[in-house]
Amino acid sequence: MTWNSYYRGDGVPREVTLPEPPPWRTFPRRPVGTVFQPPDGLSDAVNAALCLRRPLLVTGAPGSGKSTLIDSVAAELQLGPVLRWHITSRSILAEALYRYDVLGRIHAQQLASGADRARAALPRRFQRPALATDIALFLQLGPLGTALLPAPRPRALLIDEIDKGDLDLPSDLLDVLERGEFEIPELARYDRDAVEVREWDGEARHTITRGHVACSEFPFIVMTSNGERDFPAPFLRRCVRFAMPAPTVDMIGRVVAAHLGSASVSPRVVGLVNDFVTRVQAGENLAVDQLLSAVFLLAGDDVPQRAQRERLRALIMRELSGV
Repeated sequence: MTWNSYYRGDGVPREVTLPEPPPWRTFPRRPVGTVFQPPDGLSDAVNAALCLRRPLLVTGAPGSGKSTLIDSVAAELQLGPVLRWHITSRSILAEALYRYDVLGRIHAQQLASGADRARAALPRRFQRPALATDIALFLQLGPLGTALLPAPRPRALLIDEIDKGDLDLPSDLLDVLERGEFEIPELARYDRDAVEVREWDGEARHTITRGHVACSEFPFIVMTSNGERDFPAPFLRRCVRFAMPAPTVDMIGRVVAAHLGSASVSPRVVGLVNDFVTRVQAGENLAVDQLLSAVFLLAGDDVPQRAQRERLRALIMRELSGV
């Protein structure tokens, strides 16, 4: 890569052709599950969760590959597109089950009422049907609600960074995950028994009867945690738990090779991998994604000169917990 071919900071407009992006930064995004390298013991934890129909709680540092696991399992077992629920401090169970736009429905009903009055004053030949206010137009299942729909095969659901959520969120999940079912109160008291509700990940619709949703195959659920807090014992005993191990040179080398192929065996790559593992084992907070970026930029045939290379390495491999 010739660095002076791109931005120079001289204010002179120029046309440039950017290099090919890293394999993991092409768009539309390529499937990442096929290059995931599970550490020892993780496949046993996955199979235990599958057999026991229990969620899998994976704990590890940011960037250790926790979220990629579910893509690997879903691709290998043909579980379909992965459903994702990214947790924040404002996340609640209700939004993961379904979402009801009550204000939108009220507004539509008001418009329909005004249209009814206007049509009544028109000759019959000019009258048209009122604006539809069917409740189904204002309901959508959330990622967890979609995962719990009855289906011939389990769906794959990622609940990402659950330790970022409210303290009560793990306890709120207990009943739903234990029974594999939930109720939509708005449909339970609706005047129609069966309503078609849109699923989370597309335009597909599922018929829900009397507001009751119950799975026929418990979904494969991966919950990730950065280890920033403890969880209540009733929640933990309902999970299969796995802690991502500390990285080793062999483990990280396999990850780099899976993403970058034969380029990963050069002396420059070995040096970057060794430095990454040494720093992580010393307690620094670094992500594998940073190492992959450093290898992509700094380990090719046409790389910056030594001083610039060291500046770029320090820029990319900056500790995550620092400012």
